[in-house]
Amino acid sequence: MSVLDNPVWAALSGPHAGHADRYGRSARYDPEVSPFAAVDDPTDESAWDDLRTLIGPGNRALLAGPGLTPPPGWVSDGGVPGVQLVGTDDAGAVDPSAEPLGETDLPEILDLVARTRPGPFRKRTIELGVYAGIRRDGVLVAMAGERMRVPGYTEISAVCTDPAYRGAGLAGRLVAHVAAGIRGRGEVPFLHAAADNVGAVRLYRRLGFSPRTEVRFMSATAA
Repeated sequence: MSVLDNPVWAALSGPHAGHADRYGRSARYDPEVSPFAAVDDPTDESAWDDLRTLIGPGNRALLAGPGLTPPPGWVSDGGVPGVQLVGTDDAGAVDPSAEPLGETDLPEILDLVARTRPGPFRKRTIELGVYAGIRRDGVLVAMAGERMRVPGYTEISAVCTDPAYRGAGLAGRLVAHVAAGIRGRGEVPFLHAAADNVGAVRLYRRLGFSPRTEVRFMSATAA
């Protein structure tokens, strides 16, 4: 099995172990960092039992991966179909106008996230990796960064652009810029997109990413 078949677990049991809360064969990110959780084998009910103990009955976990089906004792929202794409050798190009983002930029980052809703993003998500942005007249208008890091791969996430600046290619430039940084560490960039976000998938393919597999993003509550 590839680490990309269970990326949240591969991250939390590997490069992101320092961000993990674990119990038995389950793990989750610190909720202030990310809402994602995982089990080591989604087909094994005993691993799900460990996750129930970890998060507590009545609480919810956000899961990601191919073919997720929670066992009895869990209530799922059915999930959102998505696609996982992996960068080819051509993916990545440094953009000199991309600025590194850090904790001092967090108010601007959270404001941009609130306006664009690129997906789950918490106040400590930037601790997961490198983030870069583009400003116009001193205002942050586009951003991309790193989220899950698994052995040999790093995910690009939080790709967003202020609606007033869409269509100018800023998102593509930032994805390529972050990908170049990942390549510079000797890793392979990958990312996820909603299956119905045809425009984003088309952009990523144009940037040198190839679809690898279908995935599902699912919220599941422990009964």
